[in-house]
Amino acid sequence: MKKTIIALSFLGTVCTYAQEKTNNQVKEKQIEGITITKTKKAVEQKADRTIFDFSEQPQLNNSNVLEGIKKLPGLVSTDIAGMMYQGKVLDVYLNGRPLNITSNELNSFLEGMPANSVDRIEVITQPGAEFPATSGGAIMNIITNKNANKYLTATYSGNYSFTNYDKYRSRTSNSLNLNARNKIFGWQLNVGQNYRESMLSGKQDNLLTSNTDRFGRGYFAKSGLTFDLGQDRLLVNYDIYHNNNDNYTLSDGDGQEAKPIPNTNPQQFTYRDFSFDASDAAHTLTTRQEAVVTYQKRFSDKAQKLDFQFGYTKSDSKFVQDNIFRDKKYADTGLWEPRISLGNVLNNTSDMRVANFKVDYSQPLNLLDGGKVSLGGLYEHQEFDTESKGITNLDYTRQTTATYLEFQAKLKKFDFILGTRAENYDISGITRYNDQTNTLIEADLIPFNKFKLFPNASVQYNLMNQVYVAANYNKKINLPSISALNPNNVTFQGPNTQVTGNPNLQPTIFDNYELKISAFDYAFIGYSVSSAKNQVAQIIRKDGKNLFNEQINISDMRIHNFNVGLPVPFMIFSKPLSEIMKFNFNPDKINFMYIYAGYQKHDIDNLNNRGFWIFNLMTQIILPKEIKLTANYSYLTPKAGYFYFTAEKPFNNSFDLTLTKKFMDNRLTVSVFANDIFNGQVMQVRSNPPSGESVFIRSKYDTRNFGLSVNYKIPTKNKLAKEDANILNQTKKEENSGVMQQGQ
Repeated sequence: MKKTIIALSFLGTVCTYAQEKTNNQVKEKQIEGITITKTKKAVEQKADRTIFDFSEQPQLNNSNVLEGIKKLPGLVSTDIAGMMYQGKVLDVYLNGRPLNITSNELNSFLEGMPANSVDRIEVITQPGAEFPATSGGAIMNIITNKNANKYLTATYSGNYSFTNYDKYRSRTSNSLNLNARNKIFGWQLNVGQNYRESMLSGKQDNLLTSNTDRFGRGYFAKSGLTFDLGQDRLLVNYDIYHNNNDNYTLSDGDGQEAKPIPNTNPQQFTYRDFSFDASDAAHTLTTRQEAVVTYQKRFSDKAQKLDFQFGYTKSDSKFVQDNIFRDKKYADTGLWEPRISLGNVLNNTSDMRVANFKVDYSQPLNLLDGGKVSLGGLYEHQEFDTESKGITNLDYTRQTTATYLEFQAKLKKFDFILGTRAENYDISGITRYNDQTNTLIEADLIPFNKFKLFPNASVQYNLMNQVYVAANYNKKINLPSISALNPNNVTFQGPNTQVTGNPNLQPTIFDNYELKISAFDYAFIGYSVSSAKNQVAQIIRKDGKNLFNEQINISDMRIHNFNVGLPVPFMIFSKPLSEIMKFNFNPDKINFMYIYAGYQKHDIDNLNNRGFWIFNLMTQIILPKEIKLTANYSYLTPKAGYFYFTAEKPFNNSFDLTLTKKFMDNRLTVSVFANDIFNGQVMQVRSNPPSGESVFIRSKYDTRNFGLSVNYKIPTKNKLAKEDANILNQTKKEENSGVMQQGQ
């Protein structure tokens, strides 16, 4: 026992270092008989970000991206309030560019991406001046880049899983990555598809009960070309993502019908209570296209760089809901009305277009014991239009001009970063809606035309090799996402529900503070607080027998967060420290556990929210025949406040198992997995709206699933094949895999 206590006391400085080597994945490249080994860390902590490797972790990449993200320690993802990491609201990027979508649309997009197409995910908790001030509290960047070879190579990834609740449902995904190079240029092509059958059951008070059969079909193609022009490079990328989803919903509940009384001034209404049974079919079709051209100017000093980039994104969406039948019984008569079919009840479309041009420059600087200066600029123009049954009800335009300047310097054991970003916003538009008398009203959006400075500062003190203390501050702004602004409903609507966006939402201003101690990338302890003004939040309220799902601004709130992460190699309980320090670690033959715990509390005026704990345990055990068992358990304590909701059951409560075996000199990887084995994942909350009545909400997906995942790397015949840098959606600093590219 004494030995164990002593060993644990040295965990931060010794065993965590062992763990750094433990989770690393090995990649080998043979050159004239010499093997060069490059390590890849499963989890990497940096001063301003946490990096999660997806490519070599079967427990993360055996399904779709959304399911893999939900297993990341410290991340909370809900259908009603979006995503947070270590207490910070996340702005989601794909390959360095913002997706500009949230909530249900974001979940559908991530469900349509196979997780085995992701290389890594970077969560930037302290974005500096180089990143757009619109990054808000933090950035989650999903990176899907792959490496290319001088000769044609190919990698196939496939996945099959199933669920069996009320009936058997299947999910499949396939992707193929091709890489090649000739004397003139290099090219890469990554194509894939995803098909998923799933179930969703929901309940909102006693007013609405629904059961939905969901069918999702996703397709993507990512292409890249690179031209070497002396020391310089030209990169050309084009990506397309397409989702085609169908939902079939059976619902029942109670509602209230209002009818105007004729010849009354002002107009008055009569109300009749009713019960209903209904069947509806909804169809969603989305297409997202991105084209990026980047010119990278390089100098004799490799630390000096100049990049020019032009990008264009177009995303369009269509949502249609048809009522198959509706039965209605009025309370005052007690009789069922004749069955009716309403046909098309929703027909909504949206179209987003974003064009931008940016310049980034950096060079070494003779400052203190060494430093660097970075500066650049961005011009971006965004247009977003929505239409409902032929009427354009939102015409939104945003123009952003930005420039930044940032200095980095060293002084003995201190590292300093000081910078600022200046951004000018010009947001305008019009909205159209029908009032209670069904008269079409046109109004201007609340304009936002401001010039603001966003400073950032960081100081890091290196206590010893790979052990440091860091303090960070930055000011950020988060513009409302287009899905929150969209006045149209793009989810299921029953006869007693109204789901709307809010085109008059105002941007959120964040002041972020953080203090963190990290050791050897894996172990850390930290505290952060984000002070937000005009935070965008979802509310669900009840008025009589009608339900309303809306978006509002919270005038002032604070998010407090304490978190700690600690790796525990199991050998610490059986070997002395002196032997552990001499041990030659092999990442495929070490048993360990990674422990994460976090505490979050949301302070909102006039709302008494309790904080909640997040726990995540990830364990790796090496079985006979070099079979790797990975177990992941996530839990979030209930009876706590999350924005305007109180969790009656844990948001997270799942236990996942993955068995992995490698064959054919590690080129073939086969995994079998079981997710949410005990079927504990359920969302059950009670809303706390600032006005209106509280609503009980419960939703359950078929999260318990079982499946098989296969990854096969077809070898090149030429073992001298030289690896190229990533060219799929790479935007900047491509040779530094740990640095996220500046978003658009």
